[in-house]
Amino acid sequence: MERSGVSFFQMPLHYPRFTKDYLNMPEGKLDRLLAEYGLCVQGDLAYKREFAMGAFIWPRFESSCLKKNL
Repeated sequence: MERSGVSFFQMPLHYPRFTKDYLNMPEGKLDRLLAEYGLCVQGDLAYKREFAMGAFIWPRFESSCLKKNL
C-alpha cells in the first residue's frame, strides 16, 4: 500500500492458513488475495500458489525448540 508517497507492509490478517485451501483456490481469487496485501506476483497458477503458501503459511512454533535453546 502507498499513502503520500510512503510504502508500508500490511500484516496479513484474513488469509487461508492451510495448504489445501491454496491448492483449490481459483486464480482470480488468489490474485485478489495477493493484491490485497500489495503482492503483485507474475507467473502461472502453480507459481502463484507456491508463492502464496510461502508468504502466508508459517511454520508452527514448537515450545520444545525454545526449551532446547535455553
